[in-house]
Amino acid sequence: MNASADWEELVSTALVGTDRRPLPGERASEVELLGRAAVHTLRMRAGRRPVAPGEPPSLAAPEEQPEVSRAAGDRLARVLGGEQPRLLTEWLETAAGRGYRLSPHLLPELLDHAVRDRSIRPYLGVLAGNRGRWLAGLNPAWGFLLEEVTGVAVTGPATGPATDSGPTSQVWEFGTSGDRRVHLGELRAADPARARELLAATWEKESPDDRAAFLEALTTGLSLEDEPFLESALDDRRREVRHQAADLLTRLPGSRLALRMAERVARYVTVAGGEIHVDPPVACDSAMERDGIRAKAPRGTGERGWWLQQAVARTPLGVWPRLLGRSPGELVRMKIVDWNREVMAGWVRATVLQGDPEWALELFAWDPIADLLAALPRDRQEIVAADFVRRHGLDGQLIMVLGGAAAPWGPALATAVLQKIIDVSGTQPWNLGELTKLAGERVDPALHDMAGRLSAEPSIQEVAALLRFRDDMLKELTQ
Repeated sequence: MNASADWEELVSTALVGTDRRPLPGERASEVELLGRAAVHTLRMRAGRRPVAPGEPPSLAAPEEQPEVSRAAGDRLARVLGGEQPRLLTEWLETAAGRGYRLSPHLLPELLDHAVRDRSIRPYLGVLAGNRGRWLAGLNPAWGFLLEEVTGVAVTGPATGPATDSGPTSQVWEFGTSGDRRVHLGELRAADPARARELLAATWEKESPDDRAAFLEALTTGLSLEDEPFLESALDDRRREVRHQAADLLTRLPGSRLALRMAERVARYVTVAGGEIHVDPPVACDSAMERDGIRAKAPRGTGERGWWLQQAVARTPLGVWPRLLGRSPGELVRMKIVDWNREVMAGWVRATVLQGDPEWALELFAWDPIADLLAALPRDRQEIVAADFVRRHGLDGQLIMVLGGAAAPWGPALATAVLQKIIDVSGTQPWNLGELTKLAGERVDPALHDMAGRLSAEPSIQEVAALLRFRDDMLKELTQ
């Protein structure tokens, strides 16, 4: 019986019981069944059978990264075991950012976890080290690791030598997709023109998925020098590539795409009698589609409004004050005849895409959403978020907005959130769960003493305890 069939037989027997479904050829007890399952599980996690009988696997390459401390590894094991499981991503992100690798005994469980949770895979590309990649070559279920990046931007000190200084040009020719993304990103940060030229040289040979992923690297150091290459990418066969190129060109007010969009909206939108009047496009032609406007509207959305919204979203925000003679604040507060929802939605999308803080502040007052908050500078973001927390009741929108506030939260936002917990604890204690968890996960953990002294309210003490857990966790990752 092969390994897969053997495992399925064990599972079937365990489900119905050994009395009703004995294992083939024997009368095993439940204890014997569990013993066989344990042995089989160990065999499966150890990897796969050698290609030929008696042929040993190749050895893993020597490690180059420092290993996490014993205390940090023990805490990760506790998190994986169910203690504060929502902190797993923070632990992994911090450890990967510092260039560490995991202790070997932690690899199988974490790789199994990554089979189910794709979001943690990029961190494992760093943390697994050479041992993890060796294991991935033995176990097909862990093969995803071979496609993850190996480079890492170290953000703090590590107890040992730094990670590899970066992939060489050979990685661009022979490396995995993940390694090539790292190489392109590092080169883009150091020499934007050279990175663009490297990508252009192999562009036609790249897969559609890689072309879309590689374009994201051009966000760093984006300038009008990139405009000819991105303009040509608008003719790509893959829709995702065209839209990625259009998004980047939208951030360049002097690009040809930006000028074409400005000409379009000048025909659609005017001001008269203190109101904004709109005459949306009546058709979506091939030129509009090339510039990133999708012809097919979502179900329940009118075509003209859909085309209008996209055109507004791809128009540089600086066009509107010149075109309509009003400041962003005045435009947001003006009456828009008939097409208010579409125009405002387009402005929101444009603001998020272009990261314009003035428009973000004005639009957040109209529609407080997390993406607009995230477009504000860090110091301003915290002030606006704290004010929103004080004025707004505890509901789903408050939780979503706080999700857009960059962590760690400083004293102003932390105080506002903790005071909200105190206020609500007397009236809706059953409604505090998510806010309490969010505070414990997002407040600067160095503020745990402040939180603990603020109130004896159990929810506040719960937040303080989680902050102390995180503070200890992060300190262990600097040892």
